[in-house]
Amino acid sequence: MSSSTDRLNSFLAARNESTEVQLLTADASTREYFRIPWNGETAIACVYPEPFDAAEQNYLDVTRLFLAAGLPVAEVFDVDGALGVIVEEDLGDTILRDVLGAGATEDNARLRNEAMALIARIQATTAKAAEMQSVASTLKFDTEKLLWELNYFKTHYFTTYLGRPLSAEDDAALTEEFEELAGELEGYASVLCHRDFHTANLMLDGKSRMRIIDHQDARIGSPAYDLVSLLLDRITELPSRDWLAEQRRYFLKVRVTLGLGRLDEEEFAQEFRLQTIQRCLKAAGTFSFQSATRGKTCFIPFIEPMFRISIRGAESLGRFPAIRRIIGREVGASQA
Repeated sequence: MSSSTDRLNSFLAARNESTEVQLLTADASTREYFRIPWNGETAIACVYPEPFDAAEQNYLDVTRLFLAAGLPVAEVFDVDGALGVIVEEDLGDTILRDVLGAGATEDNARLRNEAMALIARIQATTAKAAEMQSVASTLKFDTEKLLWELNYFKTHYFTTYLGRPLSAEDDAALTEEFEELAGELEGYASVLCHRDFHTANLMLDGKSRMRIIDHQDARIGSPAYDLVSLLLDRITELPSRDWLAEQRRYFLKVRVTLGLGRLDEEEFAQEFRLQTIQRCLKAAGTFSFQSATRGKTCFIPFIEPMFRISIRGAESLGRFPAIRRIIGREVGASQA
């Protein structure tokens, strides 16, 4: 198949638009993003590696759902499935992660609260997802999916990244606890989740409105899933237990204001810790894969903090001795 640039140029030429485009960074994505001229202004073109059927394309489906629910995602302007191109609203270049890294504590807290409110609004869209028969309502963080993500970590951290597969004994011990963890988390899967709700997937547009991106993988999951991702993904220092408890309490209050069911604070804390172990180990697998196979070594500094927060979650629960022992060994090795 022709290159992304060639296909985008064909798309623009057919619409009498200039082919002078700007390549944008695509983070860990296999898609490529370009800023393009569009009707006298600019737009963002997302070019997929393969053609797609627009009627069955997940990003378009979830975008329709989110827009119908009033969630702040980019409007889609044009689609060409044969060329693998989607053109959408240009949200600018201001990523929330960068703003939080440079902002004052008070501003950061306000923006983080706004992001947590968006998580609650996504969860409030659960019924609408089913009503619209969105693909997001048919996918779920069930045991199979959660376990696949944990095994992804096991493969890509130990084998792909380190080049030293686990011993048969350690592999079996982790598998047993991963199955227990995934099975328990499936029982919490009840609300719509973005699935990758971290601060690099939130933007502030030209009017300083917070906007959601990269939402094509939305599915039903735990009420804690996106919150874990927001608060703990790509950290370099572990937040205090008290700070996390404060964030959870705020999130639970926001849920209630939106008419969502009240969740017991302590029970939600336990769910949050379970989800922390699963989500952060999966993230460590992604960072390992991206570093080892795509040369994106910028992800390496986040691997150890993912291990530390997972271990702390297991310790708080007083469970998962194999995870604590084997992952703890990796933390110790990194400090040697």
